[in-house]
Amino acid sequence: MAELYNGQVMEKSVIYRILDANLDRAREGLRIIEEWCRFGLNNPDLTQECKRLRQELAQWHTAEIRAARNTPDDPGTQLTHEREEYRGTIHQLLQANLCRVEEALRVLEEYGKLEDRQMGRVCKQMRYRVYTLESQLMAYSRHQQLLEAQLYLVTSPMPELLEVAEAALQGGLKLIQYRDKNTEDGERLVLAQKLRQLCDRYGALFLINDRVDLALAVDADGVHLGQQDLPIAVAREILGPQKIIGRSTTNPEEMKRAIAEGADYVGVGPVFATPTKPNKAAAGHEYVRYAAQHCPIPWFAIGGIDVNNFNEVLESGANRIAVVRAIMEAEQPTLVTQYFLSQLIRMETMKAIQKPQAVRG
Repeated sequence: MAELYNGQVMEKSVIYRILDANLDRAREGLRIIEEWCRFGLNNPDLTQECKRLRQELAQWHTAEIRAARNTPDDPGTQLTHEREEYRGTIHQLLQANLCRVEEALRVLEEYGKLEDRQMGRVCKQMRYRVYTLESQLMAYSRHQQLLEAQLYLVTSPMPELLEVAEAALQGGLKLIQYRDKNTEDGERLVLAQKLRQLCDRYGALFLINDRVDLALAVDADGVHLGQQDLPIAVAREILGPQKIIGRSTTNPEEMKRAIAEGADYVGVGPVFATPTKPNKAAAGHEYVRYAAQHCPIPWFAIGGIDVNNFNEVLESGANRIAVVRAIMEAEQPTLVTQYFLSQLIRMETMKAIQKPQAVRG
């Protein structure tokens, strides 16, 4: 009987140690996420949900469970992985900690059943809440990046594609679209994967032109659709609510339709005639002026924009632009990127200064 009793006591101690370790892990991970929601995103709803989850877990972290902790004899304290030693971007940091919380909650759900059935049920429901939090957080972060992006590079096929893209990222670019109409799918997949990795490294959004399947395959941040591509509703159903979907528009009617269908942003153009849209007449500055006055979602002036006509587009009301050849064919892509960004920031600053003056007048 004594041996049986001792065995039961030992087993309970092990279970408590597992519960203690995973309660700590889940609460720590949630705190890391909460800090970004609070200070990085200034989002009270996401911050409050993280706090609620932490506090609910704390109620299960009893003194009896804590007392079973034995850190000096825990072999897990010596285990690590090289991926744990480096976080390249906020996105990677958040994703790692969301996974950490979800895994810990699954452990708590299963081992909690041995201690208290209610604990297992609660942790199961909390895991589903963290899945929802993950979707909301990733969507919010992406859309915040989209709002802040002023320069958008649309790539064109060329042998130096990756080198040019990285040079632009080094110049401060935060939004890239991979566009390639003719390359075979196998090669496109490889290039898309490499561009995805580059964008991750530099903390930039990565979208894919037209191909929703390719965007799924490489976990792109979203897609850009032309007027003849999939309906936005279909793309949204495939990609989910957290991804970005953009739509090309050439006139006010197409813009209104894209907004009504749920586009996250629109392209406005082509402002000038461009070989990338050989069958499209230039929409001109009039459409840019229309977008500046009427478009409620982010929009990018696009089409034939380069360093020579760039200021004209800004004067028409654009505060975001998308370019292809101006960077892809530049001798020094980094410097051209920096020039575009500095001018966009300068124009934004001037508008901010002039706005109060206009109100006082």
